[in-house]
Amino acid sequence: MSQAITAADLSQFQADLENTPASAVIQKAVMNTGVLAASENQDSKVAMTQTFSIDLETGSVANQKQSGRCWMFAALNTMRHSIQHQFKLKDFELSQNYTFFWDKFEKSNYFYENVIKTATEAIDSRKVAWLMANPQGDGGQWDMLTALIDKYGIVPKSVMPETYSSSKSSEMNTVLNLKLRKDAVSLRKLVADGASAEDLQAAKDQFLSEDYRILAYTLGNPPTKFDFEYRDDDKNYHIDRDLTPKTFYDKYIGWDLAATQSIINAPTADKPYNHLYTVEMLGNVIGGREVRHLNLDIDTFKQLAIKQLAAGESVWFGSDVGQSSDRQIGIMDTKIYDKNALFNTSFDMTKADRLDYGESLMTHAMVLTGVDLVDGKPTKWKVENSWGDKVGEKGYFVASDDWFDNFVYQVVINKKYLPQDLQDVIKAETDNPTVLNPWDPMGALA
Repeated sequence: MSQAITAADLSQFQADLENTPASAVIQKAVMNTGVLAASENQDSKVAMTQTFSIDLETGSVANQKQSGRCWMFAALNTMRHSIQHQFKLKDFELSQNYTFFWDKFEKSNYFYENVIKTATEAIDSRKVAWLMANPQGDGGQWDMLTALIDKYGIVPKSVMPETYSSSKSSEMNTVLNLKLRKDAVSLRKLVADGASAEDLQAAKDQFLSEDYRILAYTLGNPPTKFDFEYRDDDKNYHIDRDLTPKTFYDKYIGWDLAATQSIINAPTADKPYNHLYTVEMLGNVIGGREVRHLNLDIDTFKQLAIKQLAAGESVWFGSDVGQSSDRQIGIMDTKIYDKNALFNTSFDMTKADRLDYGESLMTHAMVLTGVDLVDGKPTKWKVENSWGDKVGEKGYFVASDDWFDNFVYQVVINKKYLPQDLQDVIKAETDNPTVLNPWDPMGALA
């Protein structure tokens, strides 16, 4: 039976407040400065210095501005690091707008396909409601970026620079999602009326043509051929003519993207370690690379990241960046705010409970560019963010190892750094991974 709060209850709660040590002083501090400032721990600032035993030189940070493209920025940043060193281009950037265009376009097609696939389900079914809640957005996963590159290649930022809508995407997203939901009405009606596959494809082709026009107006035309012209750090002039996005990728980056593997740490009961997972209705390129997550325990997870850093290669990673984090000074540390002491209670939850109960999930992708090892164990991690150079230390953040344990959910590792038994798991389960629900937290888009 439900119980209402009584007057006696309120009297007891007020008495408990008054009997809490220093409650009047704490109340004034929180009311005047807010929760974070009142609970801030200065010791965390002292401990989280930007000094690391492994520290890769990666140059100036990029800035995603008012868009949700962190996953693209983080991925393209890992790729530009090798270009910067090999071709002496200190502040070189790849075009995030180019991959943004194709991601939006492919997500539109992906949405239409899922609308058709679920067209016989009730409009208020959980899957259909999930689809309509956000037909497309700015976020994504590593495997989704590799699917784009496999199909469309990549270009320098100078060839397809930023536009208003790439840097401030909310207006474009509102228009495109309105269009996609309107098209969903038409597609579901066609299916209900018994339309043929040819009629459905014709309708979809018309919708995609209109979507392409929306994206071309907002983001510009993606180049098909271009000249790569630059002056290196030694002031030497270079020009490489008649490149395509695919030939540029092959010549200037040349990574074997199939050799990269998404590794997650999801310590929930429904995801046993050492198995491969995918997420239903998560992707962008139909027929392209699909999401595959290998779930590992946190110690193995971290050692793989360290191994790749020690080899001189940066690491794409996904985390819940807003947790225990000071964005302005660039510190991510579970000890930076002592809310337990401030409120005389406990806010502690396990990583698994935070995932299961909706308290945390991956919200942002960044790049690991360093780690501080003491007696072979990590104490803190250097992070290249994509929020410009006005935050952190010229855009670089530092994360404590405890923060890493609690709030980092995904890293991307070259398979050559995985032990043979884990490579065998990937080979055995790639074609038949465990399929997670569309709303599973491991399907969150950075």
